[in-house]
Amino acid sequence: MGNSLGGLRAAIIAAVALAVAIAAERLLRKESVMPAVGGVFGVAIAAGISWWTGSAKDYFLIGIWSNLALAVVFALSVLARRPLAGVVWYSMTGKGMAWREDRRARRCFGIATIVLTVIFAARFAVQQYLYAADEVGSLGTAKILMGYPLLAVGVLAVAWAARASRRGPEAGERTPRQS
Repeated sequence: MGNSLGGLRAAIIAAVALAVAIAAERLLRKESVMPAVGGVFGVAIAAGISWWTGSAKDYFLIGIWSNLALAVVFALSVLARRPLAGVVWYSMTGKGMAWREDRRARRCFGIATIVLTVIFAARFAVQQYLYAADEVGSLGTAKILMGYPLLAVGVLAVAWAARASRRGPEAGERTPRQS
C-alpha cells in the first residue's frame, strides 16, 4: 500500500519503521525481542533487495522462495521417514527422538508434515504467479491472507498429530490387526 501511495521509497521507509516500532514495543513490554529483531532483519533485507532492484515486487522474493525451500525440505523429511513436524514438536517438548520408532506417531506427524508441505507449496505457487504477473497489490494481499490463517491450519495439523499419536494401544498390547 505504501508503494501505491508514496512510491517505493515511502514503502521501504514505512516497512522498516513499522518493523522497528514493533521491536520497540516488545522491548517496552519486556517481552522477548528476538522475533522482532529477526523481523527487522528480514524486513531490512527485503527492503534492501527492493531498493537495489528498484522494484516493489522484489520485496516479496525472499518469502516466495523460502516457501518453496520449506515445501521441498518438509516433503523430503516425510520421504526420509523423519517428518519435520514431529522433529520440531518433540524437540520443543523435550521428549527426544524415540517417537521415530513409533509407527503411529511417524504416520500422524507425517500427515501433519504433508499438510505443512501443501501450505508452503500453495503459498509459493500463488505468490510466484502473482509475482510473475507483476500484481504487486494482489501479492501483498495474498501474502497476508496466506500468512497467519494458513499457519493456523498448520498448527492445528501438528496439534492433531500430537494428540492422535498418543492414542491407541499401550506398548505390548495387541491390536485387532496383530491378532
